[in-house]
Amino acid sequence: MLVFCCSGLIAVPAGAQTQGPTRPENSQKIEKGKSLKAETEITLVPISVTDPYGRLVTGLEQENFRVFEDNSEQEIVRFTSEDVPISIGVIFDMSGSMSDKIEKSRLAAVQFFRTANPQDEFLLVNFNDRAQLASNFTGSVEELQNHLMFTAARGETALLDGIYLGLSEMKGARNTKKALLIISDGGDNHSRYSETDIRRYAREADVQIYAIGLFEPNGGPTPEEQLGPSLLADLTQMTGGRAFAVNNLKDLPDVATKISMELRNQYVLGYRPSDHNRDGKWRKIKIKLRPPKGLPPLTVYAKTGYYAPGH
Repeated sequence: MLVFCCSGLIAVPAGAQTQGPTRPENSQKIEKGKSLKAETEITLVPISVTDPYGRLVTGLEQENFRVFEDNSEQEIVRFTSEDVPISIGVIFDMSGSMSDKIEKSRLAAVQFFRTANPQDEFLLVNFNDRAQLASNFTGSVEELQNHLMFTAARGETALLDGIYLGLSEMKGARNTKKALLIISDGGDNHSRYSETDIRRYAREADVQIYAIGLFEPNGGPTPEEQLGPSLLADLTQMTGGRAFAVNNLKDLPDVATKISMELRNQYVLGYRPSDHNRDGKWRKIKIKLRPPKGLPPLTVYAKTGYYAPGH
């Protein structure tokens, strides 16, 4: 049965392409509660599907999807839509431009933490003039909440440095499924790392990036804030996540809950790449839908590719 859920704000549009890292898996069918043994390399592609109202579409089956790598169709050998443990890094903007948004942003972050499953883990990165790890991986919502409450919004905005630190820390995650949630107005003006650095690192990291953008109606007073929406939309699209633009601060907790639900209602497809070359090159992935008859146009969100293993 198809289910449309999570009605609410529409996401910033993203492309219908995907990416999947190469992971070792076994050749047995995925069954609930069973772990996968490492026997052969498989590319995994997490996918979200939404209807024209931005609601999640669940209940699709393997035959509703087609996977292409570098324009060559691949055989799907794995398919699941189970809720699995997630390791999530929250990248929280504490810069001066967030001073009038900080209280609602804290509430949104706490709401996001509170929707966690028992096996989920979170880390927290704060940034203003510089990025810092406020909390390493933990399952304690109280600990994370305490770290959020005792910081003030001030200084400039090192958003890209915050993302870089978050991606770096995700290397220590215990769960296979990993994601970042950025809560920011999107205006970077103080980072050591460039957008090019971050795009390259995000491509390599196998981490979905979601963002809640607290944008001014007219794009903000500074050039950095005006570029915020496109920066966050680009990073999220590339990694298979989504960027949600929020103009009304009262909507923040609901949007945070919506992202949490999306992370727990994704499809994961797996295939063995027909190209066996270990050349370290970028492989483009594209997902096409074959939806059941009678459905409205659907949108696919997934990563745009992956780097093949090197020698």
